[in-house]
Amino acid sequence: MKLKICHLYPDVLNLYGDGGNIRCLTRRLQWRGMEAELVKMPIGSHESLAGVDLVFIGGGQDFEQQVLLEDLHRGRDEELRAAIEDGVTVLAVCGGYQMLGAYYETYDGQRCDFIGALDLYTVGARKRMIGNYMFRCDDALGGMTVVGFENHSGRTRLGSGVQPLGTVLAGFGNNGEDKTEGAHYKNVFGTYSHGPMLPKNPDFADLLLRTALERRCGSAELAPLDDALERMAHAEMCARLERERA
Repeated sequence: MKLKICHLYPDVLNLYGDGGNIRCLTRRLQWRGMEAELVKMPIGSHESLAGVDLVFIGGGQDFEQQVLLEDLHRGRDEELRAAIEDGVTVLAVCGGYQMLGAYYETYDGQRCDFIGALDLYTVGARKRMIGNYMFRCDDALGGMTVVGFENHSGRTRLGSGVQPLGTVLAGFGNNGEDKTEGAHYKNVFGTYSHGPMLPKNPDFADLLLRTALERRCGSAELAPLDDALERMAHAEMCARLERERA
């Protein structure tokens, strides 16, 4: 069994080692005897998303997002919207998450129009939201706790048909006000969690793989892995954040 994984814009959207998420996904497949075909699509790539099972879009600063806009609007936006509506699994982090929405407006009023695949928008502020944080995923996604690192000035607001990925337990999340974190729409998972997030959240990594495999094969059974070290790292960060919150 093989999954085709796309790393979209790895040349400009790879902040804080977000590309480590790709390594985590491919290794977790390989450890289970499955193949992972990795396709990198930088700016200017003419490769199609056809046949891709999972798309990863990392984070970047405002400058990087503006750099890729021209490429994005040369047809990649239409292709992404179609893939999302077709149920392709997508993990989008920070700038990549914002890019799936309608627009990003900087704190001084400059607007970048994005692809509108998800009904959400982001408005920048002078004060950044920075630090380790954790959130609890919605019950429909297993109710797991996720830990990560956030660093963003954008405040994201969700519209109709888009559910939060989870509820903030410590930190800021989407906007620092309504306790929502990220977005979930069809098989899209948007989050502000850098780090990279997946190595220290093995249950969430397997949720992505299972979602992609179920779309391709109709069902998916993932053999358990020895995640002792990963779970130890996860538990330590949860405990640290609980102490800081107390």
